[in-house]
Amino acid sequence: MAGQRNGAKKSLLFVCIENSSRSQIAEGFAKKLGLDAMSAGSVPSTHVNPLVIEAMREVGVDISEKNTKALTGEMIENAGLVVLTDASLEESLPRDFRKKMRNKVAVWNIPDIQGKSIEEIRFIRNEIKAMVESLTTDSSLVGR
Repeated sequence: MAGQRNGAKKSLLFVCIENSSRSQIAEGFAKKLGLDAMSAGSVPSTHVNPLVIEAMREVGVDISEKNTKALTGEMIENAGLVVLTDASLEESLPRDFRKKMRNKVAVWNIPDIQGKSIEEIRFIRNEIKAMVESLTTDSSLVGR
C-alpha cells in the first residue's frame, strides 16, 4: 500500500460516535493482539462506559485508564486503516474527513452499546473481538 515501507505495520483507527464503547473495545482487543491501534469519536463522551470497562476486564483487557478522544484529521491521515463501527458515521463526518479516509476505510455495523445490559454488551464485545481478530490476516497490519 502507498506510504508503507519495508513491511512496516499500518496503524488502525477505530471510530464510533462517543468513543465510549465500541471503538474502545476494538482498540483494546487490537492492542492485545499486538496491533498498532487507537480510537476516537465524532462526538466524544466525557468517559468510557463503566459496563464496557467491566466487560473488557472479564476477558483480561484493562481499559479503565482510557480517555475518550475527539476524531481529528491528523488521526485519519496517520492511520493505515480507519474502521467505522457504524455505517451512519460515514455520512455524518465532515467532508474533509471523508476525503482523507477514502481508500482506507472499513465499515462495521456494530449495534450501539449505550443503554444495553451487561449481557448484551458481552455479546457485542465478542462480536467485536472476532472482527478485530479477522484483521490479523492482513499482513500490512501485522508487519509480516
